[in-house]
Amino acid sequence: MMWVLLGLGLMATLLVFERLLYLHRGQIRATTFLEGIKNILAKRRLVEALTVCEETPGPVAAVVKAALLNVDADAETMRFQVQAAAIVELPALERRLGSIAAIAQVAPLVGLLGTVLGMAATFLAFENDYMSASALATGMWQALLSTAGSLMLAIPAHLAHHFLSSRVRSIVRDIEWSGNEIMRYLQNDYRGRTPGELAGEASRLIPVDRKETRGS
Repeated sequence: MMWVLLGLGLMATLLVFERLLYLHRGQIRATTFLEGIKNILAKRRLVEALTVCEETPGPVAAVVKAALLNVDADAETMRFQVQAAAIVELPALERRLGSIAAIAQVAPLVGLLGTVLGMAATFLAFENDYMSASALATGMWQALLSTAGSLMLAIPAHLAHHFLSSRVRSIVRDIEWSGNEIMRYLQNDYRGRTPGELAGEASRLIPVDRKETRGS
């Protein structure tokens, strides 16, 4: 059973490090990122904002990009596209967390099985032939090592799963906030301007920007 625990420990270590790297890469400063997007949109540079979203890793950028691609759509369509983008990103965030939780739950059972098998073998040998107290203690010590090893694996695995789950929840909150904020900005500030403001901006914009915006 110790070999089984060793294999589970190696698998858990790889999964935890992979998730840490993935979530670290995907978590950005949502407030700073969205302020930068708003500053670009204030200059009516929609294509540049889309390019920034494409070059920025993480689900927050993907959700903001979905809203920008539907900047001319009605509010219901934009909300649907933003929600669809978020749904696509969520499974990637939660991937392999279930495996880490399973290892944390199974490890104590494997250790208990190893202990029971070790104790059974020890008492079987003691029944068939005379064994000294030191030999009996050695067998029991070897059996209890399985339980100790399983707990040494299960406790860090539980802590890692809890930490990674909190990181995922934090990213999900950023996704929700960013999606709602970019939709509010596009519908109220970017598009909801008076005719006088739009005419004043049109006189200052170059034709390329307007073509890029319509094309996007």
